Amino acid sequence: MNVITELASSINRKDEMPNKILAKKIAETNNVNAVKVLIGLLQDENKDVRYNSIKVLYETGALKPGMISGYCTEFIALSKSKDNRMQWGAMTALHGIVKEKPALIYRSIPALLQVAKNGSVITRDNFVGILIHLYSLKQYAENIVPLLVEQLAICPSNQLPMYAESFLKVIRGDHKGKLLKLLTSRIGDFEKERKRKRVEKVIKKLQLR
Repeated sequence: MNVITELASSINRKDEMPNKILAKKIAETNNVNAVKVLIGLLQDENKDVRYNSIKVLYETGALKPGMISGYCTEFIALSKSKDNRMQWGAMTALHGIVKEKPALIYRSIPALLQVAKNGSVITRDNFVGILIHLYSLKQYAENIVPLLVEQLAICPSNQLPMYAESFLKVIRGDHKGKLLKLLTSRIGDFEKERKRKRVEKVIKKLQLR
């Protein structure tokens, strides 16, 4: 498999479908060499090649996390990139492999937090997803819950319903009061009624627990 020739940019495609097809092919054939090549291409001088490569990597990770989890440190380093596309692509990859490498990613949370503070919505979405998974692991929950509550406190109201719903799925009884207090304090932030109703539904479920 000649990976670079199958990237969307190599066949003059502007859409991501060729990259998704390539990721599926890599995952189905367990082509670890292709993953290694793609990791190398993250430093290519052609930005389209870099962008396509990170796309294929995190799509491969979504299908088979173990295929890219060995490159966790590379994704952590890449998340600090000043290139927004590479930054959120790396955070997406980390979100995909957090179940495989929870300890390593947990140790990198301070650095990832700084990235998320200055990053795009996609970067923040994936960072919150990482926090939620780490919170679900008992050994990390107490240290992660303040960070999660902070993210829900400062996030745009547009993102709050999704974050609250995801947190609700894993929240432990002794932490529900913190989430309830936070959501109640933000209930007036919504311009869209649909978003507010989603948060009100989470509040009701917390009150019944």
